[in-house]
Amino acid sequence: MDFPNDVKDLIIIGGGPAGLTAGLYAVRDMLNVVLLEELAPGGQIAKTAVVENYPGFPEPVNGFELVNKVTTQAKNQGLVIDTARVLKLEFEEKSPIKTVITDKDQYRALSVIIATGARYRKLGIPGEKEFHGRGVSYCATCDGMFFRGKDIAAVGGGDTALKESLFLSRFVNKLTLIHRRDRLRGERKLQERLLSQPNVEVMWNSVLNEITGGEAVEELEVKNLVSNESSRIPVKGVFMFVGLIPNTEFLKEQLELTDRGYIVTDQAMGTSQNGVFAVGDARHKLLRQMVTACGEGATAAHAARLYVERLKGESYT
Repeated sequence: MDFPNDVKDLIIIGGGPAGLTAGLYAVRDMLNVVLLEELAPGGQIAKTAVVENYPGFPEPVNGFELVNKVTTQAKNQGLVIDTARVLKLEFEEKSPIKTVITDKDQYRALSVIIATGARYRKLGIPGEKEFHGRGVSYCATCDGMFFRGKDIAAVGGGDTALKESLFLSRFVNKLTLIHRRDRLRGERKLQERLLSQPNVEVMWNSVLNEITGGEAVEELEVKNLVSNESSRIPVKGVFMFVGLIPNTEFLKEQLELTDRGYIVTDQAMGTSQNGVFAVGDARHKLLRQMVTACGEGATAAHAARLYVERLKGESYT
């Protein structure tokens, strides 16, 4: 089947590790592809000071430097990256052509890979932004090892907060969990495991009001909601486990999403819409790490190639 010349084989929305890997694999498969990124490529990993768990790097590597190497690699292979903010995704009822509407232009393609990621839910308190990367973290797997033997705090009470706090409790000296209610919300077994740890203390009915320090985090101001009294606790770091917000607001009417806004996919990264794939942190999945994002990007690019070949009658697989 022939399609108009302005219709690309693939559009990738999002320039984090998942989107960049998808772009790298797509151009190597000779697809006509463009990647759309609102800001500079990189995603959340670009804000991570040190990455120690990405395969192939025996020494710690700066997150920005790591993802910049991926960006350069993809561009060297021929990936075109346009700067644009995607506003809407439209489907033609009797055509496989998808239209991506941005704040600058419109793009048409046979397939789309959504790699828009997710953003950490913030408390919006004084010191949170200032100490991000200097004691304030949102990822235990990413940054937990830097606090070995130290006193830290965590904020939250759901499953993620309990799982991540359990992970941290294995190697920190003391973990203080700050929770705004008088009981935890997470799974009962997780609660029992966490509360049985000798180095874990819970501050019930409490909220984190302020983070202070010099070069890095040194102290937290915590308010008790029952007594209305505030106290200060010395820590070297604080982990925020109050949730993620997937960047999928523009897809609510187009694709199947979970009740928390994550995109539902199959094992080939396919969504509820034929020819549309989702990868990375915007996708409903178990583990959100750079290594899993890259694998999903490669899988989606391969699936998109097979889909486009079938449409064009060029399938060789």
